[in-house]
Amino acid sequence: MSEPTPPAPARLSARVAGIAESATLAVDGKAKALKAAGRQVIGFGAGEPDFPTPKEIVQAAVDACTDPANHRYTPAGGLPALREAIAAKTARDSGYEVTASQVIVTNGGKQAVYQAFAALLDPADEVLLPAPYWTTYPEAIRLAGGVPVEVFADETQGYKVTVEQLEAARTPRTKVLLMCSPSNPTGAVYSPEQVRAIGEWAHDHGLWVVSDEIYEHLVYDGARAASIPVEVPEMADRTIVVNGVAKTYAMTGWRVGWMIGPVDVIKGAANLQSHLSSNVANVSQRAALAALTGDLDTVHEMRTAFDRRRRRITELLDAIVGVECPLPEGAFYAYPSVRGLIGKSLRGKEITSSAVLAEIILTEAEVAVVPGEAFGPSGYLRLSYALADDDLVEGVTRIQRLLAEVS
Repeated sequence: MSEPTPPAPARLSARVAGIAESATLAVDGKAKALKAAGRQVIGFGAGEPDFPTPKEIVQAAVDACTDPANHRYTPAGGLPALREAIAAKTARDSGYEVTASQVIVTNGGKQAVYQAFAALLDPADEVLLPAPYWTTYPEAIRLAGGVPVEVFADETQGYKVTVEQLEAARTPRTKVLLMCSPSNPTGAVYSPEQVRAIGEWAHDHGLWVVSDEIYEHLVYDGARAASIPVEVPEMADRTIVVNGVAKTYAMTGWRVGWMIGPVDVIKGAANLQSHLSSNVANVSQRAALAALTGDLDTVHEMRTAFDRRRRRITELLDAIVGVECPLPEGAFYAYPSVRGLIGKSLRGKEITSSAVLAEIILTEAEVAVVPGEAFGPSGYLRLSYALADDDLVEGVTRIQRLLAEVS
């Protein structure tokens, strides 16, 4: 009697097979594919400024291309001049005094996020993850061996979690708290008082904080992006700040981010990066150096445009029956609740979730939005208002006309 044929080994590791595709990039990719097919799609999916990178930054990159020093390997942790500039910029913008030895330059903010968790987490360590959250956070936590623990705050709380909620979710396995303010996807900004209370709570329980501050310059109506190690100096030795040039300087494609933290953690992350990717492209680093050492005039101009669009998109969305859209205080996202539409019908289809609603909006109105399932619970949509004013109005007007048919 022959032996049974053993099952074929898995082609992918469980670790990689378990990674979910980036929902925001998937929506953006689908919108671009439809455009390429001749459809008049308006995309609210991608989280990137629609402005070109400022000319002086581009010129710095052009000049860097002619310098043979930039044609070679450089320190894995980043050009010394750029690390110094990041330290100086951090003191200037948030009041957090650090040294260059506490900085590592990464291939965009995503690598900084992953390396922060990889440096801190052992298997089964828990990370408190305020929701709605950026879609990459839970995947990065799982890849690093950790367990994301969602703590949800809805629109009635301004999408901001409380100390009481965090304490209720804390267990003996809790090691890290993730903070993102200003927030992707909601645009929520925690006040300095809220940041201080959360930081003091984290300190009292010996937790680490990973603080994503990449939208720090995109705040409105007098809001201020407060940093935990500034508000609670005792947390400086247990905080990793991640940031980058992508959002502030319209440099998403240049792929320059950074981590700031205690020297021993940064050294460990640098060891990981030396094997993972080595140095960030030198030309991009030189461009980032020009960005950080230049003035903020162009940044302020972009913020003015975002502020105008923020008010307009909120006004238009909030006028739709069944939709509630809080006015965001930061970043460039609107995060309307569509829970009032769940269970209703639209063009012969039942709206069973925000994912279903987003699909209907794409196919029927040719407008791409990201459903709340990408960021936590169903019942929400994320719309980036980093697109031209006319496209913004046209896209939301299409949604208004479509949703007027809901029954």
